[in-house]
Amino acid sequence: MSHEVIILNWVLLATALMAFPYVLDRIAVRGLFGAMANPSLDDKPQHAWADRAKKAHANAIENLVIFAPAVLLVHIAELQNGVTVKACIVYLIARIAHYVVYTLGVPVLRTLTFFAGWGAIMVLLARVGGVI
Repeated sequence: MSHEVIILNWVLLATALMAFPYVLDRIAVRGLFGAMANPSLDDKPQHAWADRAKKAHANAIENLVIFAPAVLLVHIAELQNGVTVKACIVYLIARIAHYVVYTLGVPVLRTLTFFAGWGAIMVLLARVGGVI
């Protein structure tokens, strides 16, 4: 298995774990049964950080839809090299950092970490496309 696919696994794990903080906040705010109930207009609002964490998690999932196939294309086409490994590492770090700064409400760093991850995806796609 390539280093890129191993890093993809770490990205998948990180993305899966991103749900827990806002789910725990929902339980804290609404109680266990309230958190498991169907959503309603009478639900108590969650804390602002938890709403941001949920949005950051959704953003991570949206970007995973592009990152994962790019990694798999690199792997299947046997185009792995030091640049693609570094791009995957940058993506992993950028997505974790994006989640943290988005949850904390740091706007400029949020945008910078998003574009770092996006740039890593572009590197992988450029490798598949034969540009690099």
